[in-house]
Amino acid sequence: MQTSFPKMLLAVIGLSVAVISLNAQSWQAVKVVARGAGKTIIQGGTGQTGGFIPVLTTIAFHAERQGQAVSGDFECLALAPAAPTSGQFTVNAMYVTGQITSAEVEGDTATLKGTATVTGLGAGHNLPFTLVVRKGGPGSTSVLTVSGLTFDEILLEGKFEVAGDE
Repeated sequence: MQTSFPKMLLAVIGLSVAVISLNAQSWQAVKVVARGAGKTIIQGGTGQTGGFIPVLTTIAFHAERQGQAVSGDFECLALAPAAPTSGQFTVNAMYVTGQITSAEVEGDTATLKGTATVTGLGAGHNLPFTLVVRKGGPGSTSVLTVSGLTFDEILLEGKFEVAGDE
């Protein structure tokens, strides 16, 4: 009995160290690829056919890489004024909520792809989307492509972060 207790104790300690080591390795392997949030304005608003009515968006995203897998979330709410001459943006023109499943970084630009649910303009479920963001604060840009539509946006408030190759 006395010889088996030290062996069991060593086995438990060894197993604990192995589990802690594996957890530490998987935690360290998670790397932020891109993240950001803020308020943007869509360049050209609703466009010529829509009378160039301004559209403001609230955008938020994050993407992480663990090994070869990419995961993350994307949210974008587009608001338009109730009337062309109004400065109050109260009409929900479009809402995009999605899961990021791939990410590529080139310099200060990240290309994030996934699938989303869209309400309002371009409504649908499990729609592919691409979000291209350029690192920086106000003045930085993002381009959202979803439902066959492309939205060029300029960041007014907030920050977009893109991780470089480290």
